[in-house]
Amino acid sequence: MLSTQETTSPAASWPSAASTNDQALGEFVQQHPGLMVLTGAGVSTDCGIPDYRDARGEWKRSPPVQHHAFMHSLATRQRYWARSLLGFRAIENARPGPSHRALAKLEAKGYVSTLITQNVDGLHQHAGSRRVIDLHGRAEIVRCMSCGARRMRYHLHDELAAHNPGWTSLEAPVGPDGDADLEGLDFSTFKVLDCTRCGGILKPDVVFFGDSVPAERVAASIEALERASALLVVGTSLMVYSGYRFARRAAQEGKPIACLNLGRTRADDLYTLKVEAPVGEVLEVLAQRL
Repeated sequence: MLSTQETTSPAASWPSAASTNDQALGEFVQQHPGLMVLTGAGVSTDCGIPDYRDARGEWKRSPPVQHHAFMHSLATRQRYWARSLLGFRAIENARPGPSHRALAKLEAKGYVSTLITQNVDGLHQHAGSRRVIDLHGRAEIVRCMSCGARRMRYHLHDELAAHNPGWTSLEAPVGPDGDADLEGLDFSTFKVLDCTRCGGILKPDVVFFGDSVPAERVAASIEALERASALLVVGTSLMVYSGYRFARRAAQEGKPIACLNLGRTRADDLYTLKVEAPVGEVLEVLAQRL
């Protein structure tokens, strides 16, 4: 793997005033137009949405809700939706940050063929990226796990607030993916709403831990990777296999892989180039200069 510390000879086409980080990543993107980008929580932290892991790839907090527990425990669902009433505001109010805007510009300029995101906030689309695969779904949509009916989450939250007066006035630190650190309360009094069509369990239309990414989404992502000239990993530790698989597959196919991320990742031994620097700052410079 080539680190930015080893990159001392910028290409003639790259501005001599650029930092080593900008030069190295800029050269990679220039050499591999039509690349695929894989993003994670690190591209949205500038937007006020916290991430799960530290620079070592370890959990910063308790792991998120598990799919099996959500589906089989009313108490888990009560706790989840009560916390979500507070925590989801971070996603609802978030606006695209420098990383999202820069990647949209790179797509418009032809450097990005497909963007696969592990995030569920929809900010890439809001920034203007058009060829996006939401690997883990979208948090603003709720789906019935029995009949498949979908509805917008903010409508459900309005109803939950009406049925649970007083909960929205509480305060708690915001967590990743619409969670909040609301502890020490009796969640058994919280009224959970079921599907109005069939009475089934309502769940955010996202892949919870312990669940599987839909097969058609994986197939579309693999097809996009096969068409791409290279892979760029941005703002993710790849500790979850659903994202890591694409780095491993790219390496198996001999495709160059670059990474822009602060801290350790699961695929560190697979990269052609790794840049450890603030994601938004580097991508902004990249989009301006290319």
